[in-house]
Amino acid sequence: MLWALAAAAQVSKVPEIPSQFKLDVETAARLRPQLLRASVAAGARYTTGRQVFERLVAASKLATTSKLPWQLRIVQDDELNAYASPDGTVYVESGLAGIAGSSSGLWAAILSHEIAHVVRRDWARRYLFEKEMEGAGGTIVLGDPGLMSVEWTDSGKASAEMGNFCRQMEIDADRDGLSLMAKAGYHPDFVPALHHLLHARGSGSRNASVNAMHPCWEERDRELAGGYRQASIEFAHRWPDWFASPGGNPPVVVFADPPAVKKSAAKQWEIQVTMSCQNLAGAVEVVLRADSKRTETPSLVQLLSAEDNDNEVRQLTGCTSPRTMVAFTAADLTAKQKPNTKWTDLYVIDAWGSILARADLPKLPR
Repeated sequence: MLWALAAAAQVSKVPEIPSQFKLDVETAARLRPQLLRASVAAGARYTTGRQVFERLVAASKLATTSKLPWQLRIVQDDELNAYASPDGTVYVESGLAGIAGSSSGLWAAILSHEIAHVVRRDWARRYLFEKEMEGAGGTIVLGDPGLMSVEWTDSGKASAEMGNFCRQMEIDADRDGLSLMAKAGYHPDFVPALHHLLHARGSGSRNASVNAMHPCWEERDRELAGGYRQASIEFAHRWPDWFASPGGNPPVVVFADPPAVKKSAAKQWEIQVTMSCQNLAGAVEVVLRADSKRTETPSLVQLLSAEDNDNEVRQLTGCTSPRTMVAFTAADLTAKQKPNTKWTDLYVIDAWGSILARADLPKLPR
């Protein structure tokens, strides 16, 4: 299989996983006691997640051909992450589990990606890719293989190639996860809904980096556009009555372009944001926020209760066009902004208070 590396980098062929290659499973068995001690079984509080996990595993081809001890476990650290062991155990950190809550669709978006990593044997793929590069002359210091860590001591090119490989591996797991969701009865739109929710919470990188091991949210939206459409068609074919599917009706999803600053008059500027909405019945509210400096992402409570805040401007839109434009004019910007503050963030929320999208604002010209 050929993996596309950075534009100036050489395309490397990833070795096929040998039939007798067992290092991933052996490492997982060695690390299993340690990982089990750091986590708990998904008990009654996580019944929805456990039921979704079982359904996704049953829909996976590997479930009927392997003897992996599939299990869902919770890491109680309030972080927003999930990861999988090659032995079929998926670990979801409690912060992320809390976001999924009772939504079977959000649980499916989390778990399908991790199950795809196991099915694809991505731990083994990454290990073999590292060894291939090491054999080609790169100097690599491997950490514990089970912890998926690596320290590069050679040129920046090797780091860029490794980052590109890992980001592509994540995108491929997303695509396979989308297909798995469609088969199991969970609308693929729960995946971008989860990604946008995590982005709004300040999780993950905003900008792409050639050395990053995970794609940023914008890159995921861009690379998965075709995968969303294909999986949505498969879902509709298998589940013509969406409301009767295991995941229910799809969520509202907003794809917002990066805000643009446009000159509207002499020394006057406006902020424009173009977006498209899916599965929307009603309206969404676009919230523009100003601060004296860029601070932590505001809580949902702050967004919902700050209608009288002098540092916010809000607009309602039905978002009915394929490309809906919302503009905040110079009058909006000057009337609602306190001294020594600058407009920094833009949020899109629905009528029920769910955050659907978030974007950082470019600096306004003087």
